[in-house]
Amino acid sequence: MKRIALVLWLALLTVVSAQWIGYAQQPEAPRFTGTSVTMDGKDLSAARRHFDAGARSYWHSHDNGQLLLVEKGRMRTAKRGQTMKELGPGESDFTGPTVQHWHGAAPTQDLVQINVGFSGGTKWLEAVTDDEYAGRKK
Repeated sequence: MKRIALVLWLALLTVVSAQWIGYAQQPEAPRFTGTSVTMDGKDLSAARRHFDAGARSYWHSHDNGQLLLVEKGRMRTAKRGQTMKELGPGESDFTGPTVQHWHGAAPTQDLVQINVGFSGGTKWLEAVTDDEYAGRKK
C-alpha cells in the first residue's frame, strides 16, 4: 500500500512539475503585430534642459540630427531659412543631420525640454538675433 501511495505521489509531482515548467516557458503575451525588436541605444544621448524665459541657444547643427520634446512651458525653434515656430507641452520637433537650427524658451515662459541626440558632434555657429528670435524675416 505504501508503494502504491509513493508511486501515486511521485506521479502527481511529475504531472504538476511538468505543467509548471510548461507554464514558465510560455512566451509573454503578444504586444506587437508584426516584427518589432529592441535596438541597441548606445549611440543615443538624452538630457533635460531648463531655459529661463527668453533664453535660447545659438545657431547650431548636429551631425546626426536632434529630437526635441517640450516637457513644460513654451519652446521657440527655427531651422535656417524656415519660419520660427512655437511648441507647447507634449509637442516635438525633429531636426535632420547637419541642419542649422536654434531653440529656446518663449519670451514670457520658462521651458523644460528633453533633447535626444543620435551620436556625432555639434557644430556651434553665431548667436540668434532678436529679429530671428521674434520670427521676423531679415
